[in-house]
Amino acid sequence: MRMLRRGLLAWVSRVAVLLVLLCCAVSVLYMLACTPRGDEEQLALPRANGPTGKEGYQAVLQEWEEQHRNYVSSLKRQIAQLKAELQERSEQLRNGQYQASDPAGLGLDRAPPEKTQADLLAFLHSQVDKAEVHTGVKLATEYAAVPFDSFTLQKVYQLETGLTRHPEEKPVRKDKRDELVEAIESALETLNSPAEGSPNQRPYTASDFIEGIYRTERDKGTLYELTFKGDHKHEFKRLVLFRPFGPIMKVKKEKLNMANTLINVIVPLAKRVDKFRQFMQNFREMCIQQDGRVHLTVVYFGKEEMNEVKGILENTSKAANFRNFTFIQLNGEFSRGKGLDVGARFWKGSNVLLFFCDVDIYFTSEFLNTCRLNTQPVIKKETGFWRDFGFGMTCQYRSDFINIGGFDLDIKGWGGEDVHLYRKYLHSNLIVVRTPVRGLFHLWHEKRCVDELTPEQYKMCMQSKAMNEASHGQLGMLVFRHEIEAHLRKQKQKTSSKKT
Repeated sequence: MRMLRRGLLAWVSRVAVLLVLLCCAVSVLYMLACTPRGDEEQLALPRANGPTGKEGYQAVLQEWEEQHRNYVSSLKRQIAQLKAELQERSEQLRNGQYQASDPAGLGLDRAPPEKTQADLLAFLHSQVDKAEVHTGVKLATEYAAVPFDSFTLQKVYQLETGLTRHPEEKPVRKDKRDELVEAIESALETLNSPAEGSPNQRPYTASDFIEGIYRTERDKGTLYELTFKGDHKHEFKRLVLFRPFGPIMKVKKEKLNMANTLINVIVPLAKRVDKFRQFMQNFREMCIQQDGRVHLTVVYFGKEEMNEVKGILENTSKAANFRNFTFIQLNGEFSRGKGLDVGARFWKGSNVLLFFCDVDIYFTSEFLNTCRLNTQPVIKKETGFWRDFGFGMTCQYRSDFINIGGFDLDIKGWGGEDVHLYRKYLHSNLIVVRTPVRGLFHLWHEKRCVDELTPEQYKMCMQSKAMNEASHGQLGMLVFRHEIEAHLRKQKQKTSSKKT
């Protein structure tokens, strides 16, 4: 009996131990099963010096829920903003503000508001599908490819260098700077949203941005590819964003009658009789015979060769029965700015359109309408180039010229006065239209930069001289002509040896 009791007690004690171990295992499994998980990994356990047990898990859950509430609130704000914009667009369409014939084929001006919003969103999504975002497009030649520009937080690296003539620039243009900053901020907002990663990931900032590239397809939109530092070494995060362009909308429709729009062509001059005779031949054909709505003002400095210039004017007047000209004689050294300023202020009639011109400029009758209307065509670089660094040939109404303050009369000689006037217009509320014009030509002539110019004027003169000599390709042919000639001789010798 004693042996039986001892065996029974030992068996009961073993069963009790097993039950205790089983209860512990069940408790552990229950805790693991009830532990909330993030999108990619299990939530961190409470710290040793922090809340423990149930309180710790509740704190973590509350923190996670708070992040999601903030994210949901952000989404609601964005949705509300989008709805407001769409509603405003719908009201504009209903009120007839844009009465275009629906060039995008959306029927936006005839559909109810709900369909208008859906059609607009569908159109924006179609812009992404049509652009080179997901797949490439077959192109006929290398000239059809739209290049990318690259950028960092400080610089933009571009192929089309513009006025700076430099492939690297700080984005001084406000629209370009704001555009790139908005793209980076949009990418950071996406990276830091709870839906994009685990709740414990570090926040991304602008300092994590490495570089980006972007390009604009003018009929579709702008593509941005932004690269950021990753969470580990050799890891990166790239976001592709697209800003779709909306359909073309008619902003304004107006009828322009230029029948009575007179242009006052003002030419400052000192000597240069042969150039003036050539100028007047072109003026007679284009302005008197073809256009007939032009007044000529010649502002002459000094008295040397003045009679010859006046004689050319009088002969043209008699031959073409032309009386719409004014001759003004000034003493003192030549100043282009002063001559144009005096010529503009001398006009006593009603408000007139002014064309500031030089004696070595050739223009067509088409340009005169361009001066009135504004157009934008193209020219080949081997026969000429756009003088995008020049600001001297301008068209403006006399009232605007007077109100802006005119030229800086302290500037003597050649150069600088046009840039100062251009800056005055830029600093005003007027819209400045700067565009290439196919009907306006600067005739080539040897450029002399005299010692009397100020250092700034002399530098501008030398830069202009360098740009005027020939195109880049033509200058290269001149510099390397000996190598080219040697190559041609060798090729000729090879051809001759093969024939023999």
